[in-house]
Amino acid sequence: MPSRARDALKLQHYLPYRLSVAANAVSHLIALAYERKFGLTIPQWRLIAVLADESPLTQQELCGRTIMDKVTVTRAAQGLLRRRLIKRIPNSTDGRSHRLMLTSTGAALYEEVAPLALDYEGKLLAGMKSQDVQKLEEQLRHLERAAAALSED
Repeated sequence: MPSRARDALKLQHYLPYRLSVAANAVSHLIALAYERKFGLTIPQWRLIAVLADESPLTQQELCGRTIMDKVTVTRAAQGLLRRRLIKRIPNSTDGRSHRLMLTSTGAALYEEVAPLALDYEGKLLAGMKSQDVQKLEEQLRHLERAAAALSED
């Protein structure tokens, strides 16, 4: 005898599941290119991209910007530090922590990877009207805000 929940929840039409599957598919596609060509993991690329936009940041700030947990950010940062793609600098507002920023080598790598990322984005969005892309971005931001608000409750 089927349950009401099983009748009501159709996984293939459940938006959180579809978002997760789509995000994983896109991340996997792009990660293959980053790993093969640049030796970067997805978390490492995310740190590089965020630091290229908003450097320097603490690891806690990176967790917030990337929505990755502390362990993932720490491991990614350690790998980037070993490769000298990022460096630690003192945190003048909190002597117990440090801030991370791209090195010149890290910035040069970002300049190589960013066009590849934009090319993938263009290919993924090919065939979509610009207003549909803009609407999708707005809807995704709405979902992010709603999820953050629900997390606070």
